[in-house]
Amino acid sequence: MSNSVDVFSVRDLRIRSNEYLKDAEMGRLSIVTKHGKPMILGVPFDKKLLDMGVDKDIAVLLFENNVISLKKAARLASVSLEEFIELLSGSGIDVVKYSAEELDGEMNIEF
Repeated sequence: MSNSVDVFSVRDLRIRSNEYLKDAEMGRLSIVTKHGKPMILGVPFDKKLLDMGVDKDIAVLLFENNVISLKKAARLASVSLEEFIELLSGSGIDVVKYSAEELDGEMNIEF
């Protein structure tokens, strides 16, 4: 892995996106700037990050922000659905998210 870091402007990404992805494949960090200020740090999603548990952190964040489903989040975190639910519970994150109106509607269903 090379220690150098490539710097891309937001405009560069339009024409150099393949280079940005190639850096990630090679394990290189990249910085994306906007008006000369760093905006994004591109970090390769590699075994080292997985060993640190980043996949679980990302899965929790995406689930918490309603970006992905519970099942997809568990798959991203590389754990069973039950293990992911325990992970959410340990992080103080609700697995089932109902507004007061939705919960009231669920409770008033007649069978």
